[in-house]
Amino acid sequence: MNAVPENQPGYATEFADDYDRWFAKPGITGATVASLAALAGRGPVLELGIGTGRIALPLRERGIEVHGVDGSAAMIRRLRAKPGGAGIPVVIGDFAEVPVTMSFSLVYLAGGTFAELPDQAAQTRCFANSAARLTAGGLFVLDAHVPEALAAVTGPETVSEGDDHLVLCYRRLDPSAQRYRSHYVIHEHGRTRHLRVEFRCATPAELDLMASRAGLRLKERWGSWTGDPFTRDSGYHVSVYERR
Repeated sequence: MNAVPENQPGYATEFADDYDRWFAKPGITGATVASLAALAGRGPVLELGIGTGRIALPLRERGIEVHGVDGSAAMIRRLRAKPGGAGIPVVIGDFAEVPVTMSFSLVYLAGGTFAELPDQAAQTRCFANSAARLTAGGLFVLDAHVPEALAAVTGPETVSEGDDHLVLCYRRLDPSAQRYRSHYVIHEHGRTRHLRVEFRCATPAELDLMASRAGLRLKERWGSWTGDPFTRDSGYHVSVYERR
């Protein structure tokens, strides 16, 4: 999860200050940055749901020109407070609409951000509007859970744990609506909070169909950001689409 549209009240505001501490896993972040840098070409690149800059800032440090779109002013304030964060152009708005005018060699979403779009219509618009912003041969990249794998998970997941805090996540899936809800229980400083975030999941086949209708075709699909093969046992995928 990299950023959240403001139609999910409380999430972006509540998590903005602690997002990096809880969710920025160094190994995953490093692999994500390395893969995107290899795909970026000459740039510039656009991150949809840029959030606190977890991915964008390391890419910029590699000399890649990065732009962003995000729905959360709170997340962008955190980005701006970091070294180099003020130098990344960001539009605050609905990333399904991709409200920018430039063209990019790479448009990407990371950390499951694509699933935060509320319905198929919004996800389809994101594909189409991203494709319209790509240069010839440009790439559109997203990562996502495989819905069947989500259904197989039982019990809570420990998101972050320390001497002073504990963050647990429990996902509740509704296959009939292709939706799941993540419940976050945060205990810190003697206080317990509960936040809910809604997601809309899509199978890889449905994503491929959205891509095709947007004029994109699947170029590669991995089982992780490290480039592991995507197999029938994969619970997660990184899909790389190419503009035809």
